[in-house]
Amino acid sequence: MKKNDYQKLIKILDQHFIPNQIGYDKNECLIVGRICEQSSEEKIKKILSKENYDYSIKHHSSKTYLRLSSNSDDILIKIPSISRIHWILLASTFLTTLLAGALMQGANIFLEPSSIFKGIPFSLTLMLILGTHEFGHYYYAQKHNVDASLPYFIPAPPFIFLIGTFGAYIKIKSVIKNRAALLQIGAAGPIAGFIVAVPALLIGLKLSSVFEKTVNSGALILGDSLLMKILIWITHPNLTQNQDVLLHPIAFAGWIGLLVTMLNLLPIGQLDGGHIAYAMFGHRQSLIAKIALFALIPLSFLSLNWLVWGLLIIFLMRSTGHPPIDDFDIQLSNDNKIIGYLCFLIFILCFIPAPFKF
Repeated sequence: MKKNDYQKLIKILDQHFIPNQIGYDKNECLIVGRICEQSSEEKIKKILSKENYDYSIKHHSSKTYLRLSSNSDDILIKIPSISRIHWILLASTFLTTLLAGALMQGANIFLEPSSIFKGIPFSLTLMLILGTHEFGHYYYAQKHNVDASLPYFIPAPPFIFLIGTFGAYIKIKSVIKNRAALLQIGAAGPIAGFIVAVPALLIGLKLSSVFEKTVNSGALILGDSLLMKILIWITHPNLTQNQDVLLHPIAFAGWIGLLVTMLNLLPIGQLDGGHIAYAMFGHRQSLIAKIALFALIPLSFLSLNWLVWGLLIIFLMRSTGHPPIDDFDIQLSNDNKIIGYLCFLIFILCFIPAPFKF
């Protein structure tokens, strides 16, 4: 951040803080002075939170030390060297999703090995959605000076797990400092993935075919979210009650993307939705998480998937609550609250009461 930008902020604080000494380096500004009598530390914090700055305020020997650093610069993301394990997992997941996509197309890779390339549309679309989701987290972690790994993709045998992957994740290696950072890092993934999944779904639905429904066909039936119903109405406006859409692999990958987005936005533990709910509602997130977890029980009567996902959440996270963060008393800006409510809207649009039916 440029020196002039810090000087503009000092002017904004003019009626609240009297500086005696000001020092700059490449990344920070240190101001030594005192808080005006008509102001308070809380008022200064409120101003700085609206300006989207990282800061700390300390007192020593009747002096106040205000340290500032910007978390909203137009930064260049520093991509670390990609480790061997990242390359291996990426290549393995591309192979398993490629195989999964080919099998969905009826390919017999043992008799015709080249038929595996039929899985390219599904594999590339799904990998793009998952990668964009995780890069959203990574980008905002870097923006808030939070140490985070590059995405780890998790391959899965397509003969056991239909889509050939268990997803992807990044590892947060340092403390998230405040509510704004927690909310933005948590929300960036679902929003980024959603932005890619929706056009993929539209393109895939345009390429999908319509067929006549039959009773007890034994086929896997995918549940519809509100958004899915809207997109089908847009792409197939003449669909009758006796007809259904056979999803093209690109559309199926988009559907999976919306499902992953919805599951990640559950306000439980350290899921993306848990981060967002804790940033928005603080300790009330624990109650919201318990309600959400118990809601999975009646949903499991519609689809056993909910029971499986609920048990996985309990087993992996051990707690529905979210660990505390520093500087929690600093209120979220209205812009950040809008981001939180936007994620809630995305959750509603993507929610599927019964994801899989036979």
